[in-house]
Amino acid sequence: MSKKMLSFSAILLLSLGLFCGCGANDPISRSGFYFDTIITVTLYDASKENVLEGCFDLAGQYENYFSNTLPDSDISKINAAGGTPVTVHDETIELLEKGISYGKLSDGAFDITIGKLSDLWDISLKALLEETDTSMVPSEAEIAEALSTIDYTCIKIDGNEVTLTNPDAKIDLGGIAKGYIADRIKEYLLEQGVESALINLGGNVLTVGEKTDGSPFTIGIQYPFREDGSSIASVQVADKTVVSSGIYERYFEVENTLYHHILDPHTGYPYSNNLLGVTIVTKNSVDGDALSTICFALGLEEGITFIENTEGTEALFITDDYEIHTTSGMGTEVPFKKF
Repeated sequence: MSKKMLSFSAILLLSLGLFCGCGANDPISRSGFYFDTIITVTLYDASKENVLEGCFDLAGQYENYFSNTLPDSDISKINAAGGTPVTVHDETIELLEKGISYGKLSDGAFDITIGKLSDLWDISLKALLEETDTSMVPSEAEIAEALSTIDYTCIKIDGNEVTLTNPDAKIDLGGIAKGYIADRIKEYLLEQGVESALINLGGNVLTVGEKTDGSPFTIGIQYPFREDGSSIASVQVADKTVVSSGIYERYFEVENTLYHHILDPHTGYPYSNNLLGVTIVTKNSVDGDALSTICFALGLEEGITFIENTEGTEALFITDDYEIHTTSGMGTEVPFKKF
């Protein structure tokens, strides 16, 4: 018997941009559901309300490029092409190249051809919110078959043409697309003259500037598995992104064993390394997206070493004893508070 779990307080917490303070201007917000996540954009200037619609136009546009479930998206066309070249948009090429670069950097711990394995486990938000109890642990044979399709080097790019040299491979940009979309929304807001805003894509929080009183935003980091939506720590940032990945976000249980959504492309199973979550603080959300997964894959010690050798980036790790561990810059360059 399996038990599906998803913290609804966590969804609410993430969708509201965790918690933050603002200045004299009342915030205006809008939310929508794209790319299997809740997107919320909050502006701290009511005169800019008209630009909110453009934010979600962008979200819809990029979902139509990057989704692997919408049949007419660029990625779905590549996945369905049987190894023949497919012409895609410039932004799709840009994101694929970013994904490939992080595959190389992580020795495959981050691999955007994980699509068959992700489908096999099906720990998506949509699946977890369904009332029917269909979650199960895949068989070893099913996992082995999915693993045979994972290899980011099979993605070949020639101009705007993309070819999968393994026609059975399936690209899944879910581990990096949210960050890219957040960065593009921020770029759009800056072009529209917005000086203070929060962009939240299901745990990818990106700040535009600082609060209207000139102080940094305070972003809460969820206390793992707490149903009340409380935070275990907070970080103060201005014009940066805070990206969290954790085993408490999407998971199911079978016979008292927890299976979460952060899958190891080498073993085919969810990572098991005594980590509950990783939070990355950096400039661009697309980088934070990939780095949070890579650091989770590396584990505590190697993850800290990795980030301390990554310029302009800091990290916070939560271990399974609920202790907080940070890279050297956290608390100085990126002030944080533990509750």
